[in-house]
Amino acid sequence: MVTMRDARTPDVTSRELPPGLRSDLVRAGYFPDLVIDVLDVSVAGEPVVAHLVHAETTFDSDAVRRHITALVLTATRLVVAHADDHAPEDPDGPPQPYATAATEAVPLRSVRSVVVNHVVPQPQEYVRGAGSRDLTLTIGWGAVSRLDLEPAACGDPDCEADHGYTGTASADDIALRVASDADGDTAVRDALAFAPALSAATAGAGGR
Repeated sequence: MVTMRDARTPDVTSRELPPGLRSDLVRAGYFPDLVIDVLDVSVAGEPVVAHLVHAETTFDSDAVRRHITALVLTATRLVVAHADDHAPEDPDGPPQPYATAATEAVPLRSVRSVVVNHVVPQPQEYVRGAGSRDLTLTIGWGAVSRLDLEPAACGDPDCEADHGYTGTASADDIALRVASDADGDTAVRDALAFAPALSAATAGAGGR
């Protein structure tokens, strides 16, 4: 769910989120009043340029867990909100069901990468403008770095020497997968609209 608007028009003294963002959070159906309140705190009245709301359900071995992630783009920041619900049997939690919600406000100049991975079935039949059926939006700003290592090898299949390790380092502070089959075509279009808005904003944020 995504909304674009002119960042110059809202009253920056207001802490009300724009109607489009509020309605998308309500439509997602995951404790919308809670998520709206925590976003109000972090957006802090700054005009919203674009947003993306993504709710998902995951299945653990013994429980069904719900999650929601909201990405809010302003003229200077990317605000990320994430909320989860928890069962009362969690050993470190209270004795009744509860939810946790957290936000992070990232200056646009700190966003290092915006990666959009597209999955298109039957690519030989793809027509320009058809869009993706499945995409993953990965955003990195350096808060989380991952190092993937594996034993290094040489070209000799009989070699038993220790060649150390090889690997790759990547930053993926948040990754959202949106698929038409699971989330609907509208959700995929919304993600495809938010990604270029964020990319364009980060491209222009180098001097801020």
